[in-house]
Amino acid sequence: MQLLRSRADLQQWRRQAALLHFVPTMGALHRGHQSLIERGVEPVAGTRPQVLVSVFVNPLQFGPDEDFARYPRTLEQDAELAAAAGAAALFAPALAELYPLGEAELTRLQPPDSLQEVLCGRHRPGHFNGVATVVLRLLGLIRPDRLLLGEKDWQQLVILRRVIADLGLPLEVVGCPTCREDDGLALSSRNRYLSAAERQSAAALPRALRNAHARANPGQDLAAATAAVRAELEAAGLVVDYVEAVEPHSLRPRSQLQGLTLLAAAVHCGPSRLIDHLFLMSRQPIVAIDGPAGAGKSTVTRAFAERLGLIYLDTGAMYRAVTWLVQNRGVDPADAAAVAPLLEGLDLQLSTAAAGSQRVRVNGDDVTEAIRSPEVTAQVSLVAAHGCVREALTRHQQAMGERGGLVAEGRDIGTAVFPDAELKVFLTATVAERARRRALDLQQRGFSVPPLMELEAQIAERDHLDSSREVAPLTQAHDAEELITDGLSIEAVIERLVTLFRTRVPQEAWPDPAR
Repeated sequence: MQLLRSRADLQQWRRQAALLHFVPTMGALHRGHQSLIERGVEPVAGTRPQVLVSVFVNPLQFGPDEDFARYPRTLEQDAELAAAAGAAALFAPALAELYPLGEAELTRLQPPDSLQEVLCGRHRPGHFNGVATVVLRLLGLIRPDRLLLGEKDWQQLVILRRVIADLGLPLEVVGCPTCREDDGLALSSRNRYLSAAERQSAAALPRALRNAHARANPGQDLAAATAAVRAELEAAGLVVDYVEAVEPHSLRPRSQLQGLTLLAAAVHCGPSRLIDHLFLMSRQPIVAIDGPAGAGKSTVTRAFAERLGLIYLDTGAMYRAVTWLVQNRGVDPADAAAVAPLLEGLDLQLSTAAAGSQRVRVNGDDVTEAIRSPEVTAQVSLVAAHGCVREALTRHQQAMGERGGLVAEGRDIGTAVFPDAELKVFLTATVAERARRRALDLQQRGFSVPPLMELEAQIAERDHLDSSREVAPLTQAHDAEELITDGLSIEAVIERLVTLFRTRVPQEAWPDPAR
């Protein structure tokens, strides 16, 4: 591992790094920092990245009565730990290297007040201005492809994500779960300040949060929960700065447990200020993936769900199954009054086969392959437009989603079925690309393949019908992320979905089963 002490050293080294991941630190490295480095060296699309670690004790983020002068500086040990975790280089600049004109002449960043005036920001004015300023200065010098940050400093992670997004910087921000001691205390460079007795008292912080998690229930009054945590911390002799329950991304106060909620606390224990948090969930996470026909939703959604340990709910298959039933019974698909009786006592089941493929049964009949026929495709929009069909299947889908823990794809999942989903994605592609994919799918399934121009016309007509119908039209939810899949491999689309998911649902709330 190379030790870089100047900007000139950094620039010379940077020229040889093709894929670069960056872990910024203030030194005094521990196992938590090493976990970020280890995550950073994991291959991306078959390419092994290089990881650069910075060590810089930033004066801008310390208040006048804080521990800047005595903050631990252990560069030799830091270099050993970084190298052992797989870092390719360590950048440890002097103050004059990073701020050559001095602090007074430095261009500073100010993140939104709404993200700063809560939690730690309320008690450490100017702290996050200093964090954002130094990190953006480092990003400008290093130009990494990925920035790795610990979820332990959740407010910092939220603020830096926001600043990087607002400035349109071309890099991915990855949050990594908190590393803890055996008794649950989050690893921190400031833990080394604690005496043996103080160390025992500090363990009350994660314990109180865990107790709150064990008592959590959907709709719970969170004021009572935070009061209970505060009382437990004070009983352990800790001086409490705050105990707050907030929405994790806006950091706005939350009064009742709904969806994903951040329960965060900060305390003083002897000479150290310690922070910690956990996530409360009223249900497991839901991902809603909408988009037009032929955008590749089913293929990537199934793989994405498996990757994250979520249940795959193919709502499109449900509408196709009803369409198949209408055709099988010889009912006019345009006649809602004739279709409605078929929904009474409908037994529609989705299951996952041993190989991972989904099977669809209607009233005991396996229709998995039949619902993909051109005949069903031609009429599914017509059947789905009936209010009785929409209402019946929406109720069925919402019942399946009461506990969460699923990925649903279709036409109106984020707008009508699961409007409170943690992540909403509008997955789409051009008409030409979707026609090409449709032709390939028909060929693989053994159906005759019409000319591409005919397929394009069919797809365009279906888009028009789906987007203009009165009942549940195909529209993008206002808070959905658009993902255009032209030119992307299936794996690339899945990676983008995983990245989007992790900006909404942290590892600590829903761990990746592969880790």
